[in-house]
Amino acid sequence: MARPAGVSGADTKQAIRAAAIQRIYRHGYEAMNLRGLAADVGLRVGSLHNYIPQKQEFLANLLDEIMTELLADFETHMAGVSDPQEALRQFVSFHVQWHTARKEEVFIGNMELRSLAPEQYARVAAKRKQYEKHLTAILSKGKKLGVWTIENPGITAKAILALLTGVSNWYRPDGSLSQPRLTKLYQLMVERMLRNP
Repeated sequence: MARPAGVSGADTKQAIRAAAIQRIYRHGYEAMNLRGLAADVGLRVGSLHNYIPQKQEFLANLLDEIMTELLADFETHMAGVSDPQEALRQFVSFHVQWHTARKEEVFIGNMELRSLAPEQYARVAAKRKQYEKHLTAILSKGKKLGVWTIENPGITAKAILALLTGVSNWYRPDGSLSQPRLTKLYQLMVERMLRNP
């Protein structure tokens, strides 16, 4: 089946991406069948190869795009914030909201790094490290200004990220907590972690 008239290549690419995210989220990358993916978006397998010439490279590009979008959205969210306490609140707010709104992509990003070749892994991991460094910088600045007392900002950043990222595993939009309420609870938890005795 060829691309329907009036449907652009960009539209088809986005449809493939959305369908692939759902398939990988539900069944895992290894179980993602290109024939099934082609059927999801109304293409023949041969036509799908125009968009996915190599399955593993497609996954690498997908994970790279997710991290690029995360970093760009983060930069926009944090624009003009310099006070470390406010920056930490905004970091938590951004992280919780992004990771609950895009939980399928977060799940894939965490679980399917193992499926990448070493050079692909390094490319995606570098962007993950870049995001972590933003939090480490916030914590380091707060420590320097005496806002909080922490032994190691880098390790503290890893602990905070582990706490925050787990929300994408269990949060449901139709659950008892709204996203704003959830965000506030996580902000309070992180603030208590760093509170001086």
